[in-house]
Amino acid sequence: RESMRAEAWLTFHAFVNEDRSLLDLVGGSTSFVNDVLAEHYGMTDFYALPGTFVEMEMGSVNRGGVLRQGALLTALSNPTRTSPVRRGKWVLGHLLCSEPPPPPPGVEGISEMEVEAKSLKEILAVHREDPVCAACHDAMDPIGLGLENFDGIGAWRTSDVGGPIDPSGFLPGELEFDDGEGMIELVTEDERLPKCMTEQLTTYALGRGLELSDFPFVEDITEEFTARGHRFEELAVMIAQSKPFRMRRGEPVEEDA
Repeated sequence: RESMRAEAWLTFHAFVNEDRSLLDLVGGSTSFVNDVLAEHYGMTDFYALPGTFVEMEMGSVNRGGVLRQGALLTALSNPTRTSPVRRGKWVLGHLLCSEPPPPPPGVEGISEMEVEAKSLKEILAVHREDPVCAACHDAMDPIGLGLENFDGIGAWRTSDVGGPIDPSGFLPGELEFDDGEGMIELVTEDERLPKCMTEQLTTYALGRGLELSDFPFVEDITEEFTARGHRFEELAVMIAQSKPFRMRRGEPVEEDA
């Protein structure tokens, strides 16, 4: 657990302090690993002193970017199995700012008895046959199922419930992918990704939720952020120079009674 946490921290630290691209943060080909993680990820080309973290190319073990790191994959799993729904919902909400609404009353989750008998892909396909469920799950499920080769603690696997895992799928708009790498590539190409980061960082900088008058500035910043290679430092400077940040309203002063 501590090694997973350190991997996530070192990745974000490099993104911010080395002015790396947002696209590399999400779908890059490298990560920071030590001997513990190298063993967990099944790496055979790791050579470093015990406990030492090294940034390495991770293509040989289908890794790279935060979506394939053990920390995130574990946090978005259930105690006894993976959760494609949680993983898909996180991507939609935190990376694309398109989090689906809560399920309507009366909708039941997946029972453990179902999971023991069928694959999650089969179970979720049945759930999506209900139009009430399909409205949200058509977007969530394929993203999460694209990461099904990673088990509940982020280790690689090729089968589940006695059968091979099929990580292929479609995203809304007939966007097809063959595996997790293809799914992540579609996420990094989604125009909502840079806009979502701009919205979230602007919200953090302003210390409040975005208002209707803020969105023209968000659109302009997002366009420039994309043109400049999705660099964090560029984004932070543009937000600090924006009118909403420079002309923030002061908090009202309460008069003594």
